[in-house]
Amino acid sequence: MATSRPGGDLLAVSDLHVGYAENRKLVESFVPNSDEDWLLVAGDVADRVEDIYWALRLLKERFSTVVWVPGNHELWTPRQDSVRLRGVARYELLVEMCRRLGVVTPEDPYPVWTGADGPVTVVPLFLLYDYTFRPDGARNKEEGLALAEQAGVVCTDEYFLHPDPYSSREEWCAARLAHTESRLADLAPDTRTVLVNHFPLVREVTSILRYPVFAQWCGTVHTADWHLRHRAAAVVYGHLHIPRVNWFDGVRFEEVSLGYPREWQPRSHPPRCPRPILPVEATETHRDLVW
Repeated sequence: MATSRPGGDLLAVSDLHVGYAENRKLVESFVPNSDEDWLLVAGDVADRVEDIYWALRLLKERFSTVVWVPGNHELWTPRQDSVRLRGVARYELLVEMCRRLGVVTPEDPYPVWTGADGPVTVVPLFLLYDYTFRPDGARNKEEGLALAEQAGVVCTDEYFLHPDPYSSREEWCAARLAHTESRLADLAPDTRTVLVNHFPLVREVTSILRYPVFAQWCGTVHTADWHLRHRAAAVVYGHLHIPRVNWFDGVRFEEVSLGYPREWQPRSHPPRCPRPILPVEATETHRDLVW
């Protein structure tokens, strides 16, 4: 990473999946450049609550401020987890755990980054998906899921991510969209933001997927203009396990995932995480060293 600078760096990472020993070892090596560095954790820390706790506690001990948003894996209720809570109850448990650790969640006041290229309000989002990133030719959710089943590409969420007490994941997504929109409406009209969500906010970034039918588990069309409406200086996301940078309407979108060992181990160099988001100078000097 870049050398220490006054005010520190705003850094980001996602999809740590520390249930894998190789990933846990990498996360143990994460250290800030200065006492002022912030870390945005864009979901999929782990499947089990005890592993999520281990990782977030470690990171909070090292970074000045840690901001977490849930991915789909945190919301799973897998058989190997002693915590059997489902849906909203599981999410609320994780929020309370983060608050005990001093980690910022989507339910807390939005923190303001005042380092170089600030101030920006960091907005942790929990929005889920609603099957509106449909495959070509699918007129509705049912047809989209049928195409996925034909292709042999069905997201594990269908078995482990329960929406209780909502009747469906898309109903939960609609509730999260409404809740978040009401909070964002309270921001001052000139507030610049860094939007942080596990799932992509725009469908265009899913075009690179090896299996396009998987896009239906990747977001919602209702956030397509949020980077403009909410004056984003940058958008941070994960989920795709394809770390890269895209630009839409002059806004930088950073996919910051680590991913599974089988994905990053074949690369010529180990992943260099976390990734600088601000100041912009840090992102440019890091460009030749990423991933």
